[in-house]
Amino acid sequence: MKQNDLILVIDMQNVYTKNQAWACLDTEGIAKRIVALTERTTSQTVMLTEYLPAENPTGTWRDYNSVYADINGNAWLNELVPDMQQLAKRYPLYCKSTYSSMSIPFIREQARKADRVVLTGVVAECCVLYTALEAMDMGCKVIYLKDCVSGFTKEKEAATELILSGLSPLYVLIMTKEAYLNEGLS
Repeated sequence: MKQNDLILVIDMQNVYTKNQAWACLDTEGIAKRIVALTERTTSQTVMLTEYLPAENPTGTWRDYNSVYADINGNAWLNELVPDMQQLAKRYPLYCKSTYSSMSIPFIREQARKADRVVLTGVVAECCVLYTALEAMDMGCKVIYLKDCVSGFTKEKEAATELILSGLSPLYVLIMTKEAYLNEGLS
C-alpha cells in the first residue's frame, strides 16, 4: 500500500442492494470491506462517486434515462448505502452521469497525481470496468480490489477480472483488500 494512492469508491447506492432493481451479488458485504479498507489505509485520498442522471442527457444516455426513469426518480434508490453515507461525511462525494468516474474533472486530476488508482464499488462489469479502462488510458496504474467490487453475477465478475487480467501487470494489478493493505510488509 502506498500513501499516494487514490482510493475510489464507485456508486455504492441503494439500487444495488439485495432485492433492488440492479442488485449486485454482495453490495452490503463489500460496503463493510470498503469501510475496513478506509479505516486501515494510510492513503489520505479517498473519494466516493454516485450516479445521478444528467438533467439534459444526450445520445444513448437520453434513452437510458428514459427507460430507467422510475429508478432514476427514486430518491432512496439513489442514496448511498448507510455505510457509505458515513464515509461521505469523512471523504468527498462526487456526482457523475456516465459510467466512468474519470468523467469527473477533479477525480481525473487527482488520479493523475496519484501513484495508483484503487478501485472499489459497483458495478464490476459496468462503472468499475469503465473507470479502470479510462484510468489506464490516462496513464494511471490501477489496483482492482476484487473483494471490494461486486457485479450482477459471478460470471460477469469473472469476465471483468478476465478482461483486466489481460492488462496485468503493466496497467492493472488484481488483488484482495488484505493483499493491498499488506503490500510491502512481507
